[in-house]
Amino acid sequence: MTQPKFKIKKGDVVQVTAGGSRGQRGTVLKVFLDEGKVIVGGVNVVIRNVKPDYKHPDGPYRKEMKIDISNVSLVDPSTNRPAKVGYKIEDGKKVRYFKKSGNVMSGVGR
Repeated sequence: MTQPKFKIKKGDVVQVTAGGSRGQRGTVLKVFLDEGKVIVGGVNVVIRNVKPDYKHPDGPYRKEMKIDISNVSLVDPSTNRPAKVGYKIEDGKKVRYFKKSGNVMSGVGR
């Protein structure tokens, strides 16, 4: 099987559109292409209760959990709202752009 492709990449600012963390924004820390999930910084945080040991000397710790990629949307910086994203060819390179505003997404490797 081929690996699925998504328009969300590491470092993008996204807003959660569904679930308990709905409306929260954060930066994508990691994308799991094979599972179709992302980890967003500061969103969907749980507290893991563990006994203090060498790995967790303070005991309980906070951890971001995965969110389904269909439940997040990229945020357009010009309108500061979630927006749909498409691809187009610009100067011989494939770039992502916001469909409503037409702005090309900037950034390294994007």
